This record gives sequence, C-alpha cells and structure tokens, in this order.
Amino acid sequence: MTARVGRAGRRARRRDRVSGPAQPPYRSLRRHLAPVDAVSADQLEAIHQAALQVLDRTGIDFLHPEAQRRWREAGASVDGARVRLEAALVEGLVSLAPASFTLHARNPAHDVVLGGDAVVFGSVSSAPYVGDEAGGRRSGTQEDFENLVRLSQTLNAIHLHGGYPVEPISWHPSVRHLHATMSLLTLSDKPIAGYSLGAQRNIDCLEMVRIARQVDDATIEAEPSIHTVINSSSPLRYDHPMIEGILEFSGRNQIVIITPFTLAGAMAPVTIAGALVQQHAEALAGIAFTQLVRAGAPVMYGGFTSNVDMQSGSPAFGTPEFMRAALVGGQLARRLGVPYRSSNVCAANAVDAQAAYESVFSLWGAVMGGANLIFHGAGWMEGGLRASFEKMVLDADLLQMVAAFLQPLEVDTTTLAVDAIDEVGPGGHFFGVQHTQDRFRTAFFAPLVSDWRNFEAWEEAGSPTALDHATRLVEEFGAAYVQPALPAEVHEELEAFVARRVAEGGVATDY
Repeated sequence: MTARVGRAGRRARRRDRVSGPAQPPYRSLRRHLAPVDAVSADQLEAIHQAALQVLDRTGIDFLHPEAQRRWREAGASVDGARVRLEAALVEGLVSLAPASFTLHARNPAHDVVLGGDAVVFGSVSSAPYVGDEAGGRRSGTQEDFENLVRLSQTLNAIHLHGGYPVEPISWHPSVRHLHATMSLLTLSDKPIAGYSLGAQRNIDCLEMVRIARQVDDATIEAEPSIHTVINSSSPLRYDHPMIEGILEFSGRNQIVIITPFTLAGAMAPVTIAGALVQQHAEALAGIAFTQLVRAGAPVMYGGFTSNVDMQSGSPAFGTPEFMRAALVGGQLARRLGVPYRSSNVCAANAVDAQAAYESVFSLWGAVMGGANLIFHGAGWMEGGLRASFEKMVLDADLLQMVAAFLQPLEVDTTTLAVDAIDEVGPGGHFFGVQHTQDRFRTAFFAPLVSDWRNFEAWEEAGSPTALDHATRLVEEFGAAYVQPALPAEVHEELEAFVARRVAEGGVATDY
C-alpha cells in the first residue's frame, strides 16, 4: 500500500457510503470439529512430567528481584535468579487459571472470546520491515504502520491486532508506544495489544485503552481490554521487561499470552519431543507466575515451536515439524485447561507458492490443534521479518476459507436434496433446477484472489496471477477504508494524555 492509498482511505472516510471488494461479513467463529491429537494420552503425560522434572531439577531463571521474592515466599527454591519449582506448586498455581475469558474492544461488536471452541484470528505483528509491490522491502514508517492498521480494520477475517503490524521507526522508541497505541485506538475499533518492554509502557497503554473505552479502573479490571505476549528467553529464562509485563498486566487482570520461543536445534533440543518438553516447562513456569501475581488472571498457553535449517541456522516455518508441534501444543494446553495460541507463519521471501503452502500448513496445524487465538493470521513473511500488504490480503482470503470450513454442515430435508435429485434424474444437470437457483449465490465460498476462469478467458484478461489480484485488492481495500467513529471528546482526551506523556519523556530505552 503506497502513500496514495492512505490518501484514498482518508477521502473514503468523507463519503457517506463506501463500497469495496465483496467479502464475507465479520463474524465470530466456533470450531465444530474436534481438535486432532497428535500423540497418545501416555505420550502427552510423558511430556508433561518431563517438563515438571526440568523445572524441579534444572530450574528456570527469573531475572527480576520481585519475581524472585514472590517465588521464595511461595515456597520455591530460589538461588539468585535460578528458581526451582516442585510439581505440586506449579500444578496448584496453574489450576487457578481460567478456561476462557473475553477480550473487550472499544467497539463491543468486536469483543472476542478466548477459550473453549472459539477461534480468533490476529493480524501480522512485530515485523521490523514492511513491503509491497509498489515500494519494495523497507523499514516501517508511521505511514506504513497506519496503512496496515487500516487494512486490518477493513478485512473482516481479522478479529484483533496482535501488536504493531510493523515497527514504525518514524517514532522514537521512548514514545513509540504512545503514538502507536493512539493510532491503533483511533484508526481501528478491534482489540489491541501492548508490548511488555518495561512496566511504564504497560501502564500507559492500559490507561489509553481505559480512556478509549470511557470506563473506570474497576471496569477495566473486571473486563480485560488489552493483551500482551510474554516470550520466555529460551532456553529457560524470563527477563526483566517480560516479568514486568506479567506484574503489570496480570496484576490488573489483563490478558497475558505466555509464548516460549523454542526453535528446535537452536534454543531448544533438536528433537520435537525435547523441544516440546522445554516449551511446556517454560509455559508452565510463566502461567504459574501469572497466577502467583493474581489468582484467576486471564492467561493463554502459547505454542511457537518450530525448527531451524541446520545448514544456515535460519528459522523454518510452515514445516511438518511446526505442524506437529502445533498439534501437540494444543493437547498440552487442553491438559492444563487454559486457552491456546498458535500462529500462521512462513519463511518465504516472496509472495509466492512457498508463502502459500507454508501458511496453509501452519494454519492447518493451528486450527486442527485447537488454537483459540491464531497470531500473525494475515501478512507474515520472512519468518516474521516483514509484513506484506499483498500477503495480508491473500491470507485474509485463506482465513475466510477456513472460517467457511469451520461452519457446521447443514443436514436436513432441504439440503439432502432428494426432490432435486428426483427432478433431474439420470443424466441431467442441476444448473437450472429451483433448488440450485435458490442457493445460487450462497452455495459455495467465493474467494477474492483465486481465479477460476478457463484458460482462454484468463489469458484474454492479461493472465493475472494471484499476486496481481492481491495487489489490486490492497488498493481497493485501502480506498474502501472507513475510520470507525470515536467521540471528539474521547479523541481529545487521548491526544492530551499522549501529549503529556511525550512531554514527560516517555519511557527509558535502556533495555
């Protein structure tokens, strides 16, 4: 999406009626299929017990004195930063975590349930680079950031923002969270995230969400309104900024997504079973700590285990190893009774066949693994290094296909179509019968990007590729963007808060 698309989006907001590419409506999704179990009950229990053994024997580092103090008072063995946890302590704390909860948006129509059979898709987040066909690969700017937010708001397949779609270097790191959160809250009304990079960022972002929702502190604590990802520094370490994120957000009853960064062969054992043991150990320790901070605080089990290319050391995604780990991660989360987060990821450097098949594999492992929240659902490239406008549109189409697949199959007297079959009889066709005509436009999912013309018609149209369609759709969705309403006084209150905190210098950037 180029600068002109941003201007087109601003022009679109001034129109009373805005048309855009046809897409299925925004909707909440439920999984009507049982998740796939990739290992037996005995194998799952072996992984769980091995993880508990790691926490008891090897231990895990918590690089924050407040965390060390809390663990010591809870009865853990604490030696400097190293914390050793007995199984009973870990399992007792984890049992306090809720099985499901609601993440509240500033627009209640975009509230999302996390847990149970709910399936929620997030947009790409945390990429340092951005790219499109017009501008190529580049560092993210404010304009790129805001155009990606607009696109995520417009695409009905996306339920929430996973973070910054791209790191916007136009804003200094000390105040970036203030400007970025302001843009997220004003350009979109879907749920947002805050990065746990020190306590003050968490405090600022939560206050801005409170202002945007126009509720008091008690309501914010009763209605979780922001989420954050806490990555353990694998292997077996939680650092100071991440721990402060747990202290602030769990302490205020906000949603924490514990996600070990376990890449087999690099930050975790080379075997998938061993990598899952480490993932589970780190997740158990993180989830337990959230409950030590506040019993009943909303927390999710995040699975991100994949492998690396053992020749180059580069992360690999969309692999069979990633898919198997995603399936077992879901089993482990269900074993604990907490919601599960996975991801739609790929390692492709171009919007090509590799990007497509790796994303399909990742997404399938996540969906059939029982993931309640699928991060990076649309737009992820290069193993997370780049957010792509065209890939976001392609992925959104794929997410809509998954959403259609998740709908329960209707089996009743009308859908069984016995009368229609009798009407057509042997050797006929069903194009013209009333049963077909009544369902002509709703019978099948119609993707935006796929081109189902015959070869001659496709060639006559200029032989457009999927990338060509995606590039066109990025422009059309950009022009169709409509900024969600926000009362002027709320916008002014947010601006005043940001101005005050910027004048105060924002936050320290010495992490």
